[in-house]
Amino acid sequence: MADIDVYSTAREMAAAVAAKEVSARELLELHLERIAAVNPDVNAIVSLDEERARAAAAVADEATARGEPVGPLHGLPHAFKDTHEVAGWRTTFGSPLRADYVPKRDDLISERIRRAGAVTIGKTNVPEWAAGSHTFNPVFGTTRNPYDLTRSAGGSSGGAAAALAAGMVPLADGSDMGGSLRNPASFNNVVGLRPSPGRVPSWPSTNGWELTSVGGPMARDVEDLALLLSVVAGPSRRAPLSLEAPGASFAPPLGHTDLSAVRVALSVDLGGAITVDHAVAEVVAAQAAVLESQGATVTDAYPVLHSADAAFRTLRAWVFHHRFRTLLDKRPGDFKASLRDNIMAGADLTGEDVARAYQQLTSVHDRMRAFFTDHDLLALPVSQVPPFSAEEEYPATINGEPQQTYLDWMRSAYLITVTGCPAISVPAGFTAEGWPVGLQLVGPHRSERRLLELAHAFERATRVGERRPSLRSVP
Repeated sequence: MADIDVYSTAREMAAAVAAKEVSARELLELHLERIAAVNPDVNAIVSLDEERARAAAAVADEATARGEPVGPLHGLPHAFKDTHEVAGWRTTFGSPLRADYVPKRDDLISERIRRAGAVTIGKTNVPEWAAGSHTFNPVFGTTRNPYDLTRSAGGSSGGAAAALAAGMVPLADGSDMGGSLRNPASFNNVVGLRPSPGRVPSWPSTNGWELTSVGGPMARDVEDLALLLSVVAGPSRRAPLSLEAPGASFAPPLGHTDLSAVRVALSVDLGGAITVDHAVAEVVAAQAAVLESQGATVTDAYPVLHSADAAFRTLRAWVFHHRFRTLLDKRPGDFKASLRDNIMAGADLTGEDVARAYQQLTSVHDRMRAFFTDHDLLALPVSQVPPFSAEEEYPATINGEPQQTYLDWMRSAYLITVTGCPAISVPAGFTAEGWPVGLQLVGPHRSERRLLELAHAFERATRVGERRPSLRSVP
């Protein structure tokens, strides 16, 4: 077998399969061995079906042997987020209400990944209905952080991020409303991109005009992330907000862009709008010197986002109430308390409340457009805390300041959601305890390609993402 291991890049793995230096079956067995070794502790991969995966890998090898045209992910083992429907595969949404649900068709992101040649092996764990940024549910239990198994892997794409960090999959898909691609990427020392709305079209959807929730890619490095983005991005007539740029426009290589003359606004706390754990603040502040060493001009600046909090909470409650109220009425005992509260927060919303939230969204969009006339990049924390105890639902305090709800500690991510700008979490450092901390880089609207290039330059300067977990055991 070619010089491939579970921490080889997805690009290297795909190239080796295409060159017949390694077979899809050999690549699959390599990852199945890794899953057997570490997943019992991490609990990131769920609904694993080894025999179906082996059959799919054999089909992939047969296509290679016949010299058929193959996709950019041909032969790569892949586990889909357990909120993304995959035809014939159990898809639970982390809820006992869907514990035995097997969809009859793929959703769009799954369809594109499978069409690109990925070999389906199973799903990645999520919080109940993907609500909250800590991955635990009554169906599969808790996903733990590979860097410290006593800590949270984040969420809602926590299983995806932990599986990447632990070497169980080469790429991962996810989704992001309030930080669900970015927070787990930060917690697991991997890369996660929240694209612009419409960049990765979603179908099916109860609201084809929804702006807060998007699908997107995760990977262990930025160029691998660009590879997956090139597969899942691109227009679709099934998604009315989808953007026209073809997915191939985001494909690697990203070149050797540097940060010379790039104007970076770096803010640790958005001017006091967010409370940030001291250890996280220290790592984020230290990135100013890294950016400047690469030629960037760094200033302490931030956009005014004072209406973003209200807009996000209103729209989240509105979406959750519309989606879950009927189920909640029928099966109230099958929802965690924090999710029940979030659903019921939408019960008394009026048309005026929703209209005001969209007005606030519009105002924030205009302010961000103006902000990026003077800056090329905004840098800030991904998450306000490092990975917290896996036994807690969410951090109760930050620097001694109580957090009233399971959303409070996620402001650094969900305030950026409201801007509509693309945002990427890139590994930036570790706390004294060895817990990962990511840096959130935000670009102007619809500027994914440029954002990926700058994130790649930052990644090359730090190489923090190359630090692998030792999978410390639970005491």
